[in-house]
Amino acid sequence: MFYSIGKFATRYRWWIIGFWVLAGLLALPFAPRASSVLRSGGFSSPDVESQQAINLLTEKLHLNLTSVQIIYTSDKYHVEDVAFGQKLDQSLARVRSWSEVARIVSYTDNPRQISQDRRAAYVNVELKASSNDAPKLLSQLEQRLGKADGLSYQIGGGPVFYEDIQKVSENDLRRAEILAFPFAIIALLLVFRSVVASILPTLVGGFAVVVALALIFGLGQITDLSIFVLNITTLFGLGLGVDYSLFMVSRFREELAQGRSVNEATILTVATAGRAVAFSGLTVSIGLFGLTFFSINMLHSVGIGGILVVLLAVLAALTLLPAMLMILGERVNSLPVRVPRLWRRRQPAIVDDHYGFWYRLSQFVMRYPVSIFSTVLVLLIAFGLPFLGVRFSAPDASILPPYVPSRQAFDLLQQRFNMRETTPIILAVQTKGDALRPDNVRHLYEYVQRIEADPRVQRVDSIVSADPRFTLEQYQLLYQNQQLVSDPYLGTLLKSTVSGNTLLIQVVSKYEMNDIRSQELAQTIRNTTPGNGISVLVDGGAAANIDYVNTLYTEFPKAVLIISGITYIVLFLLFRSLVLPLKAILMNTLSILASYGALVIIFQDGFLHQFLNFTPLGFVEASSPILLFCTIFGLSMDYEVFLLSRIQESFWQTGDNTRSVALGLQRSGGIITSAAVIVIVVSACFATADVILVKAVGVGMALAVFMDATFVRGLLVPATMRLLGDWNWWLPFVGVQRKPAIFAEVTGSEDRAALTELRDAQDAPVGGKE
Repeated sequence: MFYSIGKFATRYRWWIIGFWVLAGLLALPFAPRASSVLRSGGFSSPDVESQQAINLLTEKLHLNLTSVQIIYTSDKYHVEDVAFGQKLDQSLARVRSWSEVARIVSYTDNPRQISQDRRAAYVNVELKASSNDAPKLLSQLEQRLGKADGLSYQIGGGPVFYEDIQKVSENDLRRAEILAFPFAIIALLLVFRSVVASILPTLVGGFAVVVALALIFGLGQITDLSIFVLNITTLFGLGLGVDYSLFMVSRFREELAQGRSVNEATILTVATAGRAVAFSGLTVSIGLFGLTFFSINMLHSVGIGGILVVLLAVLAALTLLPAMLMILGERVNSLPVRVPRLWRRRQPAIVDDHYGFWYRLSQFVMRYPVSIFSTVLVLLIAFGLPFLGVRFSAPDASILPPYVPSRQAFDLLQQRFNMRETTPIILAVQTKGDALRPDNVRHLYEYVQRIEADPRVQRVDSIVSADPRFTLEQYQLLYQNQQLVSDPYLGTLLKSTVSGNTLLIQVVSKYEMNDIRSQELAQTIRNTTPGNGISVLVDGGAAANIDYVNTLYTEFPKAVLIISGITYIVLFLLFRSLVLPLKAILMNTLSILASYGALVIIFQDGFLHQFLNFTPLGFVEASSPILLFCTIFGLSMDYEVFLLSRIQESFWQTGDNTRSVALGLQRSGGIITSAAVIVIVVSACFATADVILVKAVGVGMALAVFMDATFVRGLLVPATMRLLGDWNWWLPFVGVQRKPAIFAEVTGSEDRAALTELRDAQDAPVGGKE
């Protein structure tokens, strides 16, 4: 099949280039607009209890959670000063009359919105718009806010947080692109020592990214996609587009150096390196496919966008690149570049197999396989051990840089206000019949008293705990005769928290939302039943955190099994061995575990946080390990496929496992290292992101690829291949496979010349003298 693809690419090269140029031109107007159709949220699932609680309260009580917090601070006035209130009212005058505002809750309505130093207070502006549309109203809100002498204000809340994620993500993407392209070209110049050869991979990566972003713009019109799709799409488009092109161009130059014609070299490049590229792209897509099984929209979206750009990168590498190589021919080495002596090596990328660095390294490793295997294994496991102390949490404004409004408001609330008051545990309660019936009031009263008795509870706000002086009988009498309710606070509480058989109860914890004690309290409340057929759904920051983490890690094992199973089948078809696919999966897992340990040390504990320019979280954002697994698993398998493909070619020629490992590593080690360097460079550019989630993925990928290209590919793979011997190539009922797969693909074809040509190509030494 790949031989036929190579022939097609050479025969219709101008048509193929014309097609890609047209696709690029059509995509250009839409690619920059991709961010406009992407959503900033996507960290919740409609199936979890916390979301069901919100849906119920929104439907029954018309609870409006789309609110903006405006925090007023003053060095001149106290909150009790008349001037403070007057100037605040002046600032809000045009906001109060705005048709988009549903309600404004001031500090005079709720004294708990006053800071502990009494020099700041915030108001909640509830908007009529949905959470998706609210960020679009922020500019109008700011225009309507008037200045107040002696007071300054800061705007925060969910809509501001989502708008900031959108803006910061776009800035991160632009910065990463500006850094990644030149650094990738420099790395390619050092590898190829030719301007023309170096430009080809960046063209392929660029076409893949531009077309993918245009398609994402189209998909965004019909389904909700997360803003993080932008970063992952560009990261994979550049990284893999350059990687695949690097392997293809290197193989093409290698074939030319052996005296083959341009046509032969192009076809054989697609038939050998192109085959590895296709299977590599398939394994990467499988890893990303695992993300689509998650109900969390952010992960689901990243999976879709990632698969899209990977498939485009493979398609470009198998069609556009061979067409360009066929046209360029020997001119692929044009415009040579002088590089420092340290980087020089004989060109093309072929050395005497028995004297190259990678050959000597593999011989040393295979001389002491047990010692090296056990040492590297212990080292990688040690790198991953810090992950045993991981603390997971959902993202909040702390994942954003300190200079954005939502983060500044978040920090201000933390420093000067009681944050526990702003993040209560919310109970959506449904009773049998009217909630204010005496029997329901009695059970609710007893239920709330049990909650209040918990030592972790600061206070419970509800219609049966509004006044500690009231007895159960007084509450029952009052709610049977609601005309007797004269207290304004209790009257407001009744109107805002009760509707028919549904009511709202708020539990204020003594501890912060992310504190394990608050999360245990939320879980305890979930396990406490009021009786009398009363049902309770629990929401709030602590409960939403629990649901977010539980949802992710309930679905994660299923994704791991599916990814591993499909990858095993694909590698089995590629290598025709039962052992190699299993070994490849285990090798990849080790480098991923090592990157997990780095996540904890860096982002939870704060190691290198000043160098990486972020504030330590004290936790690991729960989706980061899953994103890393699904992306790194495929990316690491990328190098495994290229390495084992060259080892397999050598094994077909020699039939000697030990020698084929040395030859395969020698023929691919330099290129794999160069490809890894480029991916590390691109990932490091994304590690400059201001959004900590993107920064974590960039850092994790860079570290994992480094571990994979050094410890795993350079040491563990040769050691395990030596220990397993001919068992590497074992297949039931067949034994050791020796028949080249490439022959099997052409057998039965009427094109006898092609069969002869391919047989000659396989019989000839791949890397010079043997």
